[in-house]
Amino acid sequence: MNTALSDRKIQRRALAGSLVGSTIEWYDFLLYATVAPIVFAPQFFPDSDPFVAIMLAYFGHALTFFIRPFGGVFFAHIGDRIGRKKTLVVTLSMMGLGTMAIGLIPNYDQIGVWAPALLFACRIVQGLAIGGEWGGALLLAFEYAPKERRGFFGAIPQTGVTWGLILGNLALLTSLGIAGPDVFAQWAWRIPFIISVVLIFLGLWIRKELDETPAFKKILERGAVERNPLGATLRKHWVEVLIAIAVKAVETAPFYIFVSFMVSYAKSELGYTNSQALLAIMIGALVSSFFMPMCGSLSDRFGRVPVYVFGVILLAAITVPYFFLAQLGVLGFIVASVLAVGIAWSFVTATLGTMMSELFSANVRYTGITLGYQIGAAIFSGTAPMIAIALTEKTNHHWWPIPIYVIFLAVLSLVGVFVAVRRKQAASQVTS
Repeated sequence: MNTALSDRKIQRRALAGSLVGSTIEWYDFLLYATVAPIVFAPQFFPDSDPFVAIMLAYFGHALTFFIRPFGGVFFAHIGDRIGRKKTLVVTLSMMGLGTMAIGLIPNYDQIGVWAPALLFACRIVQGLAIGGEWGGALLLAFEYAPKERRGFFGAIPQTGVTWGLILGNLALLTSLGIAGPDVFAQWAWRIPFIISVVLIFLGLWIRKELDETPAFKKILERGAVERNPLGATLRKHWVEVLIAIAVKAVETAPFYIFVSFMVSYAKSELGYTNSQALLAIMIGALVSSFFMPMCGSLSDRFGRVPVYVFGVILLAAITVPYFFLAQLGVLGFIVASVLAVGIAWSFVTATLGTMMSELFSANVRYTGITLGYQIGAAIFSGTAPMIAIALTEKTNHHWWPIPIYVIFLAVLSLVGVFVAVRRKQAASQVTS
């Protein structure tokens, strides 16, 4: 009994360490995406046409996604060779320093072209950090989880995305409300970035008591540590990596369309204020944060694939009503549409991490899930706001091409799941 109680205590601590660290990382990472059209476009690229300025600001957003696979490969190599815990300490510290530095960078009027150069340099540091953090935070929960509750445990670090978004938007709304629009644009936008350093110390303190995961300990005991995790993953699991990239597509691009692109689109085209757009997104994120663990538990009961597929179909179906309601210009309608998207998206993201983790053996799991997740993010996430802006610009600011793009991604992800199911069926027939 004492052993069981001790195990549950360790598992709860692992969940807390995974959730808190993931939340802090995504708070840091997503602040930029929210602030980009509001602050970075006019202050760091003021000599450009407004459309070009926003695209350049979003390039800083996209840049991190191109960098993330490199950070992911580097830190996943360390995670599969040396351990999950050590890796997470480094990635969390890097992210905090990069975020704080963004809050301290002078703007274009003060230091000229050095301003955007330093901004992009900080985003590169953030991209390297988040590239390694996601896989480590997920495995911290997944590899401590009881087998029958892996879906629930795997969903908890995924809520770090929405909790981080909520904290970021809350910090921005508080700064905006206290300082007012003019002072916020001048300097108060920096406060949420600078206070990140406090959150980093909190995350490191919570994680410091954790040991390596049981799965990694078993690898060490067997002497089965993979000397070249990347090479082994690409030789033996390249199809699984492609599957992971495909299933990531519909989870990641719509998220950045709805939480980043919609901030500028809602203000410039639909008549909402920045505060209204941020508030609507924050409400949707709050609902998703509580809904995701429920979806993870459903995947423990009914399976990952049925829950994931239901979410993909629902997300694709909701996209058109989302934009239709949002364009009516009523705050209640955009809140309702964001809530609907948030619930649909929860089914997808809650099961994604666990589903990816179950594709790979433990000795290359960190590398495998990181490659799939971060390459998928590089292809579909970083470009999503830019593609959305380009599509609306080409169609005289109409929203209808965006649902078509989301539906295309949904089909791609469903194909990835279909291939994964067929491979699993084929493997089970061979073993039987």
